[in-house]
Amino acid sequence: MSDLLVRGGTDVHGAPLDLAVVGGTVAHAPGPGAPVLDATGLRVLPGLLDLQVNGAAGVDVTSEPHRLWEVGTALAAHGVTAWCPTVITSDAAAREAALHTLAGGPPAGWLGALPLGLHLEGPMISPARKGAHPEAWLAAPSPDLVAGWSRDAGVALVTLAPELPRALDVVRALAGRGVVVAVGHTDATAEQVEAAFAAGAACVTHLGNAMPPVRPREPGPVGAALASEVTCGVIADGHHLHPAFLTAAWRALGPERFLAVSDTTAALGVPDGPARLGDQDVVVAAGTVRLADGTLAGSAASVVDCLRVLRATTGCSLADAVATATSTPARLVGDATRGSLAPGCRGDLVLVDDDLRVRATVVGGRVVHRADGEVG
Repeated sequence: MSDLLVRGGTDVHGAPLDLAVVGGTVAHAPGPGAPVLDATGLRVLPGLLDLQVNGAAGVDVTSEPHRLWEVGTALAAHGVTAWCPTVITSDAAAREAALHTLAGGPPAGWLGALPLGLHLEGPMISPARKGAHPEAWLAAPSPDLVAGWSRDAGVALVTLAPELPRALDVVRALAGRGVVVAVGHTDATAEQVEAAFAAGAACVTHLGNAMPPVRPREPGPVGAALASEVTCGVIADGHHLHPAFLTAAWRALGPERFLAVSDTTAALGVPDGPARLGDQDVVVAAGTVRLADGTLAGSAASVVDCLRVLRATTGCSLADAVATATSTPARLVGDATRGSLAPGCRGDLVLVDDDLRVRATVVGGRVVHRADGEVG
C-alpha cells in the first residue's frame, strides 16, 4: 500500500479538508514522503459502491465472466471503488465461471474497483416480471439450486421473487449464510413481500421496475417496501423512473434506505449501437439499453450519473446523495471499512468537481484513475 495526502479539498458539506491515506486506511497525518494528490477546488468523497453492475466498457459480466476484472478497471473512471458483478438469469455455468474468476483474484498489476462478491439477479424470478431476463433459464427456488451460495463462497447478494414455491425457505437459508437477499422481478402481493422481509430479505432490487404498480387495496412490492424498514435499490438514470416516482421514493426512503444503483451494462462508456446482456442482443440508443421489443435491459449510466440525476430531480443535498452510494450500500453488505472517510476506514475515495465529474479515484490508498491519465 502507498501513503497519500489529499490537500486542499472540501468534503461533501463544503468544509475544508486535508486528508492523509496511510497504508490504505484513512488517517490524520501523512507518512514520511507520502505523495500528495492535489484536490484544490474539488470535493473529496468516500469511494462509491455500486451493488448492481452487469458490465461496462463493452464487457458483459454474464456472458464474459472471465473479464470481470476489466469491468472493475473501467468502473474506477466513474468514481466506483467497490462493486458487485451482477450475473443475470443464465446457465449455471455463467455463475460458476464468475465465482471461479472472483476466487482467482486479479491479474498481476491490476488496478481498479474491487468486487465485493457476486450479485446473482435470478434465476429464481417471476416469469410475469422477468423484464429482460431470458425465460429459458428461469428456475424454481430450491435448496439444491443455492447449495454452496454463501458470502464466504463469493455471493454477496441474491435477487429472487418471494411468491415462488419454497422461496421463503431459500431466503432463510441464504440469509443464514451471510448473503443479502433482495426482493425483485416479482409479481408478489404486499403480504408475500412482507413474509420475505420477516424471513430475512433485507433489500428490494430496482424499486418500481419489474414489479406490479401500487394500488389502493393492493400496494404490492412497492407499497410493502416503502412501508418497511428495508433498503431499496433505485435506478435514478433518468429513464427507469418518472421524476415524480423518484421524488416520492426519495421522500419516503431518505438517504439511509435509498440505495443508488446504476444497473449499468456493457453499454457504459461505449457508443450507441448493438451490445449484449447475457445471451441476448440489446440496442444502446439515447442513453437507454433495450431489447428488440423495447424492454429496458439495464442502463448505460454510471452510479455517479445517477447521483447527478437524483440531485437534479429531488433537490437533495450533495451529502445525502453521496450517502446513497457510500454509507448505505456499505451498511447493507455489512462492510464497516467502506463508505466513509472516518479514521480506520479503507483509503477509498474519489475527487469530483462541482458537477460531480470524476477527477481522480483512489482505492486502498493507491490512485487507480486520474482524469489526466496518471495512475499508480
